[in-house]
Amino acid sequence: MRDAALLGARLLLGGYMGIHASQKLLGKFHGPGLEVISGVFEDNGLYPGREMALAASATEIAGGVLTITGIADPVGPLAVAGAMAVAAAFNRERGLMAQRNGVELPVVYATLALTLAATGAGKYKIGPTIPGRLAAVGALVGGVAAGALIAKMVTSKPAPAEPVPAEAVPAEGGAEPPAGS
Repeated sequence: MRDAALLGARLLLGGYMGIHASQKLLGKFHGPGLEVISGVFEDNGLYPGREMALAASATEIAGGVLTITGIADPVGPLAVAGAMAVAAAFNRERGLMAQRNGVELPVVYATLALTLAATGAGKYKIGPTIPGRLAAVGALVGGVAAGALIAKMVTSKPAPAEPVPAEAVPAEGGAEPPAGS
């Protein structure tokens, strides 16, 4: 029963990571697509936005596939946890609940990922589990990378707004100049 429950949790988390990444990359499942999400990443201090969005998507896809298959366990769940820690920091100003694009969903995904990393993949998996010390080093390196991205977002300042040309500002009293003038 335990192993079947672990497989179900791995399938759920890994599947959702694939969907989450395809929203970013391809605009599937009502997602923004790469061009839009690149700007969102830059607005949140993650430069260059396109490359950062590609890296986030690659981490989510690889982490999802490794989580589903159990290959090199616990690498997949740890990768997902790192990506979701950054996503939670990304959404921090919107509050706790998913309805307002808050931290609820990335925190739930990260919690499930860390639970799977701690419990192991169970017997229904493909490939070996990596040795504990190597997993600890990987978790440390991934944690430092996620922490650096979070620190970059938290400390970044928004880019200054582009100045508006004088001719684009409405005339005194708020009236627009007549067309063709």
